[in-house]
Amino acid sequence: MKKIIKVLFLTVLVFLTMNIAFSFCFAIDEPAEVLLTSVGQSPDARMIDVLGKKYLLKMDYQQLAQPDIVKNYKIIVIVVGGSSKGLGAAGIDKEGELERAATLIKEIKDRKIKLLAMHIGGDTRRGILSDLFLDAVIPYADHIMIVESANMDNYFTRISKEKDIPLEMVGKILETGEILQKYFQNNLEK
Repeated sequence: MKKIIKVLFLTVLVFLTMNIAFSFCFAIDEPAEVLLTSVGQSPDARMIDVLGKKYLLKMDYQQLAQPDIVKNYKIIVIVVGGSSKGLGAAGIDKEGELERAATLIKEIKDRKIKLLAMHIGGDTRRGILSDLFLDAVIPYADHIMIVESANMDNYFTRISKEKDIPLEMVGKILETGEILQKYFQNNLEK
């Protein structure tokens, strides 16, 4: 009888161990609640994607995100920065990108999804092209994060005050990682 109980106990133990092992091996990952995209097609969104991985931030990255996918997310992060080279590589001109931005933002606002706008290129990523894209995105954000040198003309401060949008400034791109982490923690738990 003791032998039968021992065998049953070992069988149950083996079964439980295998079950736990399989659950770790085949765990279904929860879908990301954050979508990261670019408006202006600069490489800055890719930098935030890489930085996000360093901070273990779970984001789906789509350089040319379309409005039909925003419904799957709780936060949309748009990294704004104009690049003629990036637009060309993406096969889109500035008018097409402005149109994509407008339809993307309309869908985000219609669905009441949080919009975090970022500009991390500093003063070197400001100019006629970038400013067109900034004007298309920044006034509609729920929160703005920038590298401080981009605010040399107080553009971001002015819009932040006019539209009552929180503005966070950092000295370097690398400093945005912790701020993003806090922003996601504060806004995904609600």
